[in-house]
Amino acid sequence: MPDTNEIQYSQLPFPLHDESLVQQASCYIHGKAIPARRGTAFAVVDPGSGTTWAHSADSTIDDVEPAVHSSAIAFAAYRQTPPRERAKLLHAWHREIETHRDDLARLLVAETGKPLAEARGEIDYALSFVWWFAGEADRVEGTTVACAVPGRRALTIKQPVGVVAALVPWNFPVALLLRKAAAALAAGCTMVVKPSPETPLTAVALAQLAVRAGLPPGALNVIPTSLEHTPAVAEALCQHPAVAKVTFTGSTRVGKLISGYCARHLKKATFELGGNCPFIVFDDANLDHAVEQLMALKWRHAGQACVTANRVYVQDGVHDALVKALIKKTSAIKVGHGTTEGVTMGPLTTARGVEKAEQLAQDALAQGAELVLGTGKRHTVEGFPEGRYMAPAILINMHDEMSMSQEEIFAPLLAIYVFETEEEVTKRANNTPMGLTSYVFTKDVDRMWRMFEKLEAGMIGLNTGNCSSAEAPFGGIKHSGVGKESGKDVAIDEFMITKTGTLTVEGHY
Repeated sequence: MPDTNEIQYSQLPFPLHDESLVQQASCYIHGKAIPARRGTAFAVVDPGSGTTWAHSADSTIDDVEPAVHSSAIAFAAYRQTPPRERAKLLHAWHREIETHRDDLARLLVAETGKPLAEARGEIDYALSFVWWFAGEADRVEGTTVACAVPGRRALTIKQPVGVVAALVPWNFPVALLLRKAAAALAAGCTMVVKPSPETPLTAVALAQLAVRAGLPPGALNVIPTSLEHTPAVAEALCQHPAVAKVTFTGSTRVGKLISGYCARHLKKATFELGGNCPFIVFDDANLDHAVEQLMALKWRHAGQACVTANRVYVQDGVHDALVKALIKKTSAIKVGHGTTEGVTMGPLTTARGVEKAEQLAQDALAQGAELVLGTGKRHTVEGFPEGRYMAPAILINMHDEMSMSQEEIFAPLLAIYVFETEEEVTKRANNTPMGLTSYVFTKDVDRMWRMFEKLEAGMIGLNTGNCSSAEAPFGGIKHSGVGKESGKDVAIDEFMITKTGTLTVEGHY
């Protein structure tokens, strides 16, 4: 890793209204952009071109202590801030992010590769969480209970849990950071964020905007790390004695490791983990609507979403019609660099993502699957030979023993399976250790209710391909997670403790 003094910083390859948002080779601790303690940095690569466009501070375990200490100092004061004042601070942060929406979107394109319009959509989606939790800050309530014992009353109050460590992934780095941070700050907690190595600069920019909005220094700290140092920094954060709560979004494999670290100290934790989401279309479904919803769900960010459709089960009566409609619509997708006019699908964010996608496609083809669109291989875009592209691919004749059926795809590969009966597809859909999201399309209300109850997932899309909103609880079951990250009451409770008080009343009724 180069020393920060050795890096030759060049002008950003895209214009920004506020270039101070890009703090290269910097952590953000206690309201200031500072270098990592060891003074090293790593390259941030544009997945659309394969070229380095910026550098990020490479934090190590040496940076964990000052970041957590800062947040602990901030928490001692911030926890006393009245809920209405916390709500006002969140609204001010919302305004700052909204003002810098276009700049943040351009950073997202450079870090993740998603098209500019899609990046702007992520900012808008992310802002909905800040707005929602600003309102929730004012609505944290305790209870009073008349006990069975005569003259005894029990009452509860809720208090912020303390310093929170947030481990944020690269696929929706703004939305997932804000979903976690807005809830924590609304509750009265402070937070240390470890962003993904692919998306460090947007996190630092958001922390800057939080301070500009009036949030106290230390309320939101960011320590970026390279892939090399990510495991050690994550472990150090989880095991730090001043960290009271951990919130993690990422793979189930890593989630189990993080869970183990938290378990050693009995720390409160929330996990949003991998998915293997079935998308079920019955013969009686509105086919045009199902295809429209599947298009938006599957191809968003080149299939790199935990809630995307992993296995598309289509009843035999509409299979051919659905495949035909999908081929027609998917053929219109334009793959290219996120800044190119008219592009509707960008690259995969990581090189290892392309490699895994090619392996999954090859495994399916070797076992009898048929490609009806695309190649299932790396795609070359003119002018960007080093970009990490893969054109959308649709495979039919899939069966449940293929690797693509059992692993999270996270790529623009759409796998279609045929089923005959409701009982059959329910069993096949549930035949996975994952349980994040399931989708079902049918006009039969009785069937819809049965599927809602029987599908083993934390979220069920009922004639819709979008289950996520700030107002509704978000989270999975089984190996797909623990806890909820949005919605009324439940999400903010993840960042609070409940205290019970008991008193005896003399002269009671």
